[in-house]
Amino acid sequence: MSKVWFITGAGRGMGTDIAKAALTAGCKVVATGRSKDKVLQAIGPSENLLVLTLDVTNPSDVESAVKAAVDRFGRIDVLVNNAGNFYAGFFEEISPEDFRAQVETNLFGSVNVARAVLPVMRAQRSGLIVQISSTAGISGQEFCSAYAASKFGVEGWIESLTPEVAPFGIRTMLVEPGFFRTELLTEESTNYPEPSIDDYAEKTMQTVTAWKGMNGLQSGDPAKLAKVLIQLAGQDQPPLRWAAGADALGTFELKAKLLLAQADAYRELSSSLAFDQAAGKKGREEAEAGAR
Repeated sequence: MSKVWFITGAGRGMGTDIAKAALTAGCKVVATGRSKDKVLQAIGPSENLLVLTLDVTNPSDVESAVKAAVDRFGRIDVLVNNAGNFYAGFFEEISPEDFRAQVETNLFGSVNVARAVLPVMRAQRSGLIVQISSTAGISGQEFCSAYAASKFGVEGWIESLTPEVAPFGIRTMLVEPGFFRTELLTEESTNYPEPSIDDYAEKTMQTVTAWKGMNGLQSGDPAKLAKVLIQLAGQDQPPLRWAAGADALGTFELKAKLLLAQADAYRELSSSLAFDQAAGKKGREEAEAGAR
């Protein structure tokens, strides 16, 4: 039986490549995006394809899309939470509204879709949630505070969700891509702040110029990522985390080393905080004696 894939953000970039790879593998695909026409144009027609309009930040949109998917194909085997955007900039220059919008799309958008799909998977007693995260969810960096906050949130949510749904035959897989030649750094996906604080102005200009120059030159091939993702999703035990790209591996390794070094740096002090039962008992006895 061919699996049914439900993919968000399928109108461009990585989502399009994942949808195409799943169709090539003989799977049925529910491809969603804010513009139904753009999704269909990006992927092309197929009898195994259902294209739906979906804004992941709109719960009613999500419920309708999941119902339409089940009505058409009868089940959902793999959910790929891929929809997302990027609010770049130094923290003080990102407006509260933009910071909240970043988390709303990247974290709560994924939460909305998973909340609607999980009852279907529980009823089946099977399923896989593939959450597209980022190396920014492993290690934060300047100019990425809002984006990293949303991706760190995704990491903690999925890591905690994993044992909750495992008894029902549902697996999860976090995918942390490095830099891939997707549309993430295009004006359609990335929002840069207007410089408003002189202290950040020069560094903002340098960073925006560098990132715009990087667009289309990233080292990762999203089509290759998509093919490997299909392969990993077919395993009985998919990895809980998958570092996608050599640069992602480097991020994993560096963060692991930093965490170990930080643990060792104050090991004695960190280990000295246990409650002293004897001292506590003595203190209570002295307090009681004083009260008498």
